Amino acid sequence: YSVKFAVTMAFSLSALRQPAQLLRGLSTSAAALSSKKTCLHDLHQKHGGKLVDFAGYEMPVQYADLSIKDSTIHTRAGVSIFDVSHMLQSHIKGADRVAFMESLTTADIEGMPVNTGSLSVFTNEKGGIEDDLIVSKTDKDFLYLVTNAGCIDKDLPYLQSNAAAWRAKGKDVTIETLDGRGLVAVQGPGMAAVLQEGTDLDLASLFFMNTVVGTVFGIENCRVTRCGYTGEDGVEISVDPAQAATLVERLLQSKKSSVKLAGLGARDALRLEAGLCLYGNDIDDKTTPVEAGLAFTIAKRRRQTLGFPGAEKIVEQLTTKKWNKSRVGLIAEPGRAPRGHAPIVAPIDKAAVGYVTSGCPSPCLGKNIAIAYVDKIDSKVGTKLLVDFGKKQTGVTVTKMPFVPTKYYTKKI
Repeated sequence: YSVKFAVTMAFSLSALRQPAQLLRGLSTSAAALSSKKTCLHDLHQKHGGKLVDFAGYEMPVQYADLSIKDSTIHTRAGVSIFDVSHMLQSHIKGADRVAFMESLTTADIEGMPVNTGSLSVFTNEKGGIEDDLIVSKTDKDFLYLVTNAGCIDKDLPYLQSNAAAWRAKGKDVTIETLDGRGLVAVQGPGMAAVLQEGTDLDLASLFFMNTVVGTVFGIENCRVTRCGYTGEDGVEISVDPAQAATLVERLLQSKKSSVKLAGLGARDALRLEAGLCLYGNDIDDKTTPVEAGLAFTIAKRRRQTLGFPGAEKIVEQLTTKKWNKSRVGLIAEPGRAPRGHAPIVAPIDKAAVGYVTSGCPSPCLGKNIAIAYVDKIDSKVGTKLLVDFGKKQTGVTVTKMPFVPTKYYTKKI
């Protein structure tokens, strides 16, 4: 896969796929807003949320009380609440559910301890990433999946058609979607103190990527998963849609930490600072997990057993260490922030060596940062390159990610 070719192709993509430009790229007119609303829509309006169309839903990009910059900084100091109810939640049921999901993803679900989850990817026959997802192995009769809102139209038919094919062969697997169910992300260093006062769950024993069901602020049957998209300690709470607003209001009333609502703008800046991928920008169906720096999603056992789409190509890359492009972090010199689709060129001959996939001014670092793909030979930390803005160019340095250290609550071994 040629990076030089990709630079040319990148400019044909719509600017609407650049969430780092949310305020400019998303529609906010009343006529343009989608009819889809999450169960927290009224709450967003009540608290002054500026609604935009995102993945077919009316979602808050920010709230009246905080700028995107201030909301980002607040999340890393206190607690922020994000509505992520637009994500697709589903249960995979049946005796063959584990083998079924392993036929579609790179995860070792069989080897997962009960009530734990993992980031994984759907792959295609060429090794490309069709979507990323979190799959959890519960102590019930189902796997719990959370997949991207922007990929619902392809993910759900894909799951359903494959399940039907398995059933036609006498296998036992069904897909149950949790339509309309709330999903609330509570993120930041004060999360545990805020949540613990209102739950019967022991958060001290709930580690990163663990999942459990309990009562939260008097609301029963909440699934609490310790994960998030900010790099901070946090949880995602799956909740009855009729109780979602009550849950959020009770969290906002906590005296244990400063708790604020946050929108898509802060969410994008936070995930970029944490070096996390956004599907459609930083990963896509032409990029393998190895090229994307997501080799950790390919479980050790699966590298031996294979059995997922594109396994041979992906494992070949892992084995030979040969691939053409690599996902890297960039820190830019002062000036214009790199944005998605901007070409990256070599300092001397100005030859194209890559392209930016996401970029923004980092509220927490006070520097311009970006995620990009460059030719593998140029991916070494410390390499000096240029982002080409046309008439002007800005110097960038390849750096490790995350840009801001992650603070996941992991079990000490």
